[in-house]
Amino acid sequence: MFLGLFGPLLGASVGAPAFGGQSTLQWFLPGVVVMIALFGTSMTGSNLQYELMTGSYERILATPLSRSSLMIGRALKEWAPLVLQGLLIALVCIPFGFVFHPLHVLLGLVILGIFGIGLGALSYSLALVSQNKEWIFWGVQQTLLFPLMILSGIMLPIEAGPAWMKTASLFNPLTYLVNAERELFAGTIGGHTLWGLVAAAVTAAVGLAVGIRTISRDIR
Repeated sequence: MFLGLFGPLLGASVGAPAFGGQSTLQWFLPGVVVMIALFGTSMTGSNLQYELMTGSYERILATPLSRSSLMIGRALKEWAPLVLQGLLIALVCIPFGFVFHPLHVLLGLVILGIFGIGLGALSYSLALVSQNKEWIFWGVQQTLLFPLMILSGIMLPIEAGPAWMKTASLFNPLTYLVNAERELFAGTIGGHTLWGLVAAAVTAAVGLAVGIRTISRDIR
């Protein structure tokens, strides 16, 4: 929907110079892939809340597995869907003018998967903290989701915004991830790729640390 309906409007309103010489699709597609990852992994905690309500999560805790292993396993399972979804979208867009660079796209999806592990772990942590209070989970998730998305330049070039937005984007880890994906999807590897990898790794480390600490506490 975003690629088919928002993409043409983006090209007509902003213009090619804002995309660094790339086509609208080549510039916009990586942002859409990141957006899918952002929405998908940030909502995974709602599945855990359902398990908490039905009692299935308590039965899992009765197994010999350590709680840290449970959190790491849940977070790692976010990696495969992200990579497959991103790859599928890139392949579908080839007939519409997207230039596909296989190795670069694969590296970009790996970096995105690392980011998804951390964000998924944070989502699970939020679900545990807000158990039996779904409104808290969705309130926090929605409050953080859209500022992070807008200030990362996913939808529009952040360079076109006011100075305060450009400054705020520097403190947004998603900004570095989006820049890295755009660089890689364009078939190049440079400084943006390195910073995107650092942002993804830090997010994964922080997310897993918070998740393991949260799940190690007593549920009730």
